Amino acid sequence: MKMISQNKKARHDYIVLEKFEAGIALTGTEVKSCRAGGVSLVDAYASIQDGNLQLTGVHIAPYEQGNRNNHEPRRLRRLLMHKREITRLKKSVEAKGLTLVPLSFYFNDKGKVKVELGLCRGKNVRDKRDDLKKREADRDIRRALTAKR
Repeated sequence: MKMISQNKKARHDYIVLEKFEAGIALTGTEVKSCRAGGVSLVDAYASIQDGNLQLTGVHIAPYEQGNRNNHEPRRLRRLLMHKREITRLKKSVEAKGLTLVPLSFYFNDKGKVKVELGLCRGKNVRDKRDDLKKREADRDIRRALTAKR
């Protein structure tokens, strides 16, 4: 598995309840740009429209050696999942008020671009502060243990 891009901000802003893997329909220049690492997942989300799962807000930089047929950087991209998975996600999003957020882009073993989606609930300010305090406490413990040796 070769990692292309991760959405670190998503783990800060959301509580990830479940993770899913989805394929993504890309053009040739988009795949080449992904190989070069030109993907940004900031402010990206997935939505379900007309029974299709679509990825919105992902910026895939134009391929440098692309010609006039180069892709548009922020176009809607179709995600590929089984129909029953999509209907299950749709029910979760509508009933519980959850959000589908892309957590990472990567190449699988066969060279296909995959997206890791998270079914997420938004964190409030208090939860974010608690996470920061916990992370700092863990860091202090690790430092104390390494200094002791």
